[in-house]
Amino acid sequence: MSTFQAPKGTYDLTPPRSATFLAVREAISAPLRDSGYGYIETPGFENVELFARGVGESTDIVTKEMYTLTTKGGSQLALRPEGTASVLRAALEANLHKAGNLPVKLWYSGSYYRYERPQSGRYRHFSQVGAEAIGSEDPALDAELIILADQAYRSLGLRQFRILLNSLGDKECRPVYREALQTFLRDLDLDEETRRRIEINPLRVLDDKRADVQKQLTDAPKLRDYLCDACKAYHEEVRALITAAGVVFEDDEKLVRGLDYYTRTTFEFVHDGLGSQSAVGGGGRYDGLSEMIGGPELPSVGWALGVDRTVLALEAEGVELDLPATTSVYAVPLGEEARRVLFGVVTELRRAGIAADFAFGGRGLKGAMKSANRSGARYTLVAGERDLAEGVVQLKDMESGEQTAVPLAEAAAELAKRLG
Repeated sequence: MSTFQAPKGTYDLTPPRSATFLAVREAISAPLRDSGYGYIETPGFENVELFARGVGESTDIVTKEMYTLTTKGGSQLALRPEGTASVLRAALEANLHKAGNLPVKLWYSGSYYRYERPQSGRYRHFSQVGAEAIGSEDPALDAELIILADQAYRSLGLRQFRILLNSLGDKECRPVYREALQTFLRDLDLDEETRRRIEINPLRVLDDKRADVQKQLTDAPKLRDYLCDACKAYHEEVRALITAAGVVFEDDEKLVRGLDYYTRTTFEFVHDGLGSQSAVGGGGRYDGLSEMIGGPELPSVGWALGVDRTVLALEAEGVELDLPATTSVYAVPLGEEARRVLFGVVTELRRAGIAADFAFGGRGLKGAMKSANRSGARYTLVAGERDLAEGVVQLKDMESGEQTAVPLAEAAAELAKRLG
């Protein structure tokens, strides 16, 4: 294997494509920042126990997909496979829930790791932007998060995504449904691993993508028939609030998501242009997670949206983002004195907030102008010995090709005026 090759199932982000990923992160986080969500950052690894207890020991994430390591001191750590458990742990450790202002609203962005069979849209290292609202049981919070995700996707120009919505009940009504589902599933023709799952987390069997399994689930008991009155009322209010906001969704009674901690509201954002890996994001309410990891009762709700999946969705729809040029002005010096002077002009432009670059390496005019072209700069500044003797620089408009001599002392002000 080449030394210059990323590990299997991972990817590098390099310019110019990386600019799209940055724009997607910005678009997803913008509505959150405008809605009272503060930024949080957690370590790339945690104690294994956090995910085993929080995400669930029966999940594929914990049993098959988690990267674990043993430290020199003998501690068991895991690269984070998802963000919610880490964010909740950090909020509890910092006592954010005791500051008297619930819910604690947080957003985050980072890389996550799962050992999976690599395929398009499914990597072993992937990027997400997430949001969590901790410490309040309010259907308006569930609705807020769904509406903000919808707003983020639409701001990017995405139109062909769908929102799937379901309720998983709570600790009162879900055990009754779980028992009915187990009774039904035990009579089916299923493999040993799936049979084990029936005993640990039978709802996950509903999420099985295999056609032969789905065929047998046609007459499975429906969770909606077992919801208690409180869960029904909660779900109806979430639906009503989303509808009133003009956000379109589909009810999907088989939607359970792949994590054990979800209760009541659960939702997924899917894009049909991505093939089998159609989910671009998802989330739900997790009222019992804080207690699962040893904290107090803190009803919460959140989501995570895949940055790489969102980029694939944009490509599937043929949406090209209007990305700002990384360079507005490119300086080309001809000779040592011009090099010193124009470097000073570039520094001045940057301090004024203008994106400027410089022809490094002492190249000739032809090579430097090629670089200026490739940079996407709107203007180039060119100066040689004769220009400096006259106290001017040549300002070239790269779109029209028009070139004018501008007094050196006024070059920065002139560019600022032209660039608005």
